[in-house]
Amino acid sequence: MNKTLFFFVVACLGLYPAFAQQSDLSVEKIMQDPQWMGSFPSNISWGAHSENIYFNYNPERNPADSLYRINIKDQEKIVPVSWKDREKLPPASGDFNDKKTKKVFTRSGSLLIYDLKSRKEKTILDLGAQIREPKFLANEDLISFVFSDNAYIYDLRNGTLKKLTNIRRGNEKEDKDKDLSEQDEWLKTENLELLQVVQERETKKEETEKYRELTQAPEPFTFYTGKKQLSNLAVAPNGRYVTFNLITRAENPDTNVPNYVDPTGYTVNLPARSKVGSEPTKMELAIYNLKKDTVYLVQTNALPGIKDLPNYIKDYPDREWKEEEREVIVTGPVFSDNGERAVVNVRSHDNKDRWIAQLDLGTGELTSLDRQRDEAWIAGPGIGYSFSKGTLGWLPDNKSIYYQSEETGYSHLYLLNTETGKKQALTSGEFEIFDPFLSNNKKHWYFTSSEVDPGERHFYRMPVNGGQKEKLTNMTGNNEVELSPDEKYMAIRHSYSNKPWELYLKRTSKQAEAKQLTAGATEDFRAYDWRDPQLVSFTGKDGAEVPARLYTPETSNGAAVIFVHGAGYLQNVHKWWSSYFREYMFHNLLTDLGYTVLDIDYRGSAGYGRDWRTGIYRHMGGKDLADQVSGAEFLVKDHGVDAEKIGIYGGSYGGFITLMAMFTEADTFKSGAALRSVTDWAHYNHGYTSNILNEPVSDPIAYRRSSPIYFAEGLEGNLLIAHGMTDVNVHYQDVVRLAQRLIELGKEDWEMAVYPVEGHGFVEPSSWTDEYRRILELFNETLLD
Repeated sequence: MNKTLFFFVVACLGLYPAFAQQSDLSVEKIMQDPQWMGSFPSNISWGAHSENIYFNYNPERNPADSLYRINIKDQEKIVPVSWKDREKLPPASGDFNDKKTKKVFTRSGSLLIYDLKSRKEKTILDLGAQIREPKFLANEDLISFVFSDNAYIYDLRNGTLKKLTNIRRGNEKEDKDKDLSEQDEWLKTENLELLQVVQERETKKEETEKYRELTQAPEPFTFYTGKKQLSNLAVAPNGRYVTFNLITRAENPDTNVPNYVDPTGYTVNLPARSKVGSEPTKMELAIYNLKKDTVYLVQTNALPGIKDLPNYIKDYPDREWKEEEREVIVTGPVFSDNGERAVVNVRSHDNKDRWIAQLDLGTGELTSLDRQRDEAWIAGPGIGYSFSKGTLGWLPDNKSIYYQSEETGYSHLYLLNTETGKKQALTSGEFEIFDPFLSNNKKHWYFTSSEVDPGERHFYRMPVNGGQKEKLTNMTGNNEVELSPDEKYMAIRHSYSNKPWELYLKRTSKQAEAKQLTAGATEDFRAYDWRDPQLVSFTGKDGAEVPARLYTPETSNGAAVIFVHGAGYLQNVHKWWSSYFREYMFHNLLTDLGYTVLDIDYRGSAGYGRDWRTGIYRHMGGKDLADQVSGAEFLVKDHGVDAEKIGIYGGSYGGFITLMAMFTEADTFKSGAALRSVTDWAHYNHGYTSNILNEPVSDPIAYRRSSPIYFAEGLEGNLLIAHGMTDVNVHYQDVVRLAQRLIELGKEDWEMAVYPVEGHGFVEPSSWTDEYRRILELFNETLLD
């Protein structure tokens, strides 16, 4: 690797020791607008006729990406798609008929149908307002859709339109008098007694209403939503039922985030989230029985284990715990093709249970088909969360459903016969399945899997009832496949550890070769010899093998930096281009300067199954932090790192771990940079935090041992805190409270950098540059002395 004397000048300025090693990289170069690296394809899709691949791209370096296409018969040309041509394309959303010869969709609120054979589209309905959710019914001459919060059916044969439901917001017509206050009632009575004409008119009005009730046909049944919000209106394929969700949103106080640099010149509060432990949103499932012209709610009280209490209550023996029906969220239903059967996904608000249940559409009763219980929390690939049903559907026999479960400790694909209850695992092993879907002829599965290696992703085909899997991709790294509508081709977005994403085309065959269609990296980016980090593992304190990416310098300066990825449930030890690309480039710079860098997939990271995912349950800063300490010991023992020269840094969850490391592992880490970090989990959001730590009121032990603010007195080393002031995810309030705590404790070797125009994910190159310049200075000044 060729080196230039880049750091000589900055060394003379006193930013770090004059004996620092050299690099072609600089913080300014790495953190500039990412366009310097090139343009890389994203959002890959196919045209309806399997002829064109569409993707977002920006080779001209415009302010934003635009839509481009490549025709598979002329693969050398990358052609921009004008806005006029884009408007003519059938959107990705919509619904195909069974043979995929027609597609119904909406555009600008109108209902359209596209004939793939004639390549012509036709507007079939325009109601002057937005039409949503068009679907072919089992009888494909009928199309259902949602308009103005009601379900309709359009008949393609005769062009007739039928309204199925009569749903209205608010409450049924009320007698306004009944809610009058005593004072208003008195005023009305006095007024009627004093004014004869007014009294006569009121009497006549009442008599007219009574006469109409006696002489007119009764009004059709109307369902009023009251104060609840309507969502997910769906018509059963047989046209006999309509289902919808009723949402009751709790009125929780939000934490406003002040924006001090609003264009108006005033301080403006940005709307943000409430805190963990707030009242949850309630979501009910209702059935509109069209034959009986009535609505009833789906009942969940008979689900097995609905009253089960969590195991953690044993830590609170002095508290009284009541066995009562838990609140749940019901999502779906998912209808069989003939519309005769339906299944729903049910999740408990306490995150411990997921039920897949068969729904009796005629009664609203549920029969549990599969219960997934986790004393930590239910999650994993394809399993969904809160308002998501995850992988769930029917086979064409209208009897068997498919879904994913972590029953074996890894997320795999299952079939279940709803008549016999027989369950069959279609995949198994110490790997995970992602995004399974059925082939056009319903005879095969397509899915992505980590079977080859946790750090690789490949695309497979498998018989519908399980059996031999056929690996259809062969490039090492990550292969994100978009299958053409005719299933003859795969558009592959592929990357490797040191090679960003590019677009490839390959026939849907194991033997075929993939052809690269894009080459977006700039000459400036390619000029540097980017490292392929070594994938290693070391033994954790509990004996588990912990995966990591290792960057080793040609000549070591004896110091090391450990990077902690954010997002909690995320994988960064892999063989593809990291979403943390700036950090990856920074690690190359650090390694040029003689640092050894370690990037760990600590406990709680994605990609390694249920036990790894839930290793942080009720104690964030426990096993996940222990893995960082074990990583430091591994560097000292096996890679010649000086135990007195180890730093740590990370953002978001990585910032949280950095704080815990600096506060509780002072003997291991001399310096740390905590970026956009959570300092007190009781101040973070409900959806994420309650999974892992339950709720503060019910499980305060988990919060106190997991929140850095309670351990601030342990700070001995050098700490940099950096945070965006308009962060509506991890609020700036978090580090303000911590700063006050450090001041009260009399701590000295810490500093805080704030970024007035930045949120959780920085945008401005100047902010990135300033932040990472400070991180580099911290490590150079404190680890290289």
